[in-house]
Amino acid sequence: MDQIHLMKVFVAVGELESFAAAARRLDISPAAVTRAVSALEDQLGVKLLLRTTRSVRVTEAGSRYLEDSRHILASISEANEAAAGINATPKGELAVTAPILFGKKFVMPCIVRYLQQYPEVDVSAYFLDRIVNMVEEGMDVAVRIGPLPDSGLKALRVGKVRRMLCASPQYLARHGVPQHPADLPDHAVIATTNLSPRAGWRFGVTDQPTMVRMQPRLTVTSNDGAIAAAVGGLGIARLLSYQVVDEIASGQLQVILAEYEEAPWPIHVLHRESKYGSAKVRAFVDMLAEHLRGQAHLA
Repeated sequence: MDQIHLMKVFVAVGELESFAAAARRLDISPAAVTRAVSALEDQLGVKLLLRTTRSVRVTEAGSRYLEDSRHILASISEANEAAAGINATPKGELAVTAPILFGKKFVMPCIVRYLQQYPEVDVSAYFLDRIVNMVEEGMDVAVRIGPLPDSGLKALRVGKVRRMLCASPQYLARHGVPQHPADLPDHAVIATTNLSPRAGWRFGVTDQPTMVRMQPRLTVTSNDGAIAAAVGGLGIARLLSYQVVDEIASGQLQVILAEYEEAPWPIHVLHRESKYGSAKVRAFVDMLAEHLRGQAHLA
């Protein structure tokens, strides 16, 4: 069988963890999927999938081969697009991910403008408050806030944000304004699972930062939930500056302990590097970078 076809079938099964679902995606019969996977395993002399009556899982060797196959198929697709001249005009499908509030506030307006400008592109936007594996989850572009680990991704810095402590004026009037991070254990703390781990909050920009451990009064999984609780006067929340711009401007929240903040966190737009590049990705990254760099609250 054709090697590229075998790879496409294996990637579909590995991603969907189902022979039947892979058959539907590829519009071929389940029997053809089974034959293709068996042929590939025979060709390689290694077991790629573990099959039971209830599940399909990739083996350790299969996991490595799955990632390599994704890269190879993506390169082939991009090479075909370049040869056919498709790169001259953005078209196709584009997958974008960003944190929830950041995506709604800053990325979505850019997506709308991009779709209006390029009618032959369809965008899938995934706004999630977790780190998305771009390769495994098929993302083309991602916005990341915070220090970046080493990776093979292309990163374009577009701004920065502060991690700040906020509380309502009503809460501070009742309980007093903390003068030092060490005062925080005496206050009601609102934590978010993605930004404020229970282990403690770090303060200061020196090589020996201050770490304050505490027990949150409230822990929520979403930043907007933490904002609502802080505005309601429950306690002190640690949030990113762009998330509470409106609440601070309106006086609903007040910044405290600003002099003890960590260094600002960078904002990057990430995309997968490619030998040929992709017009749809290049056009969106350029538009998004220009849009974000023009935001006063991210400078």
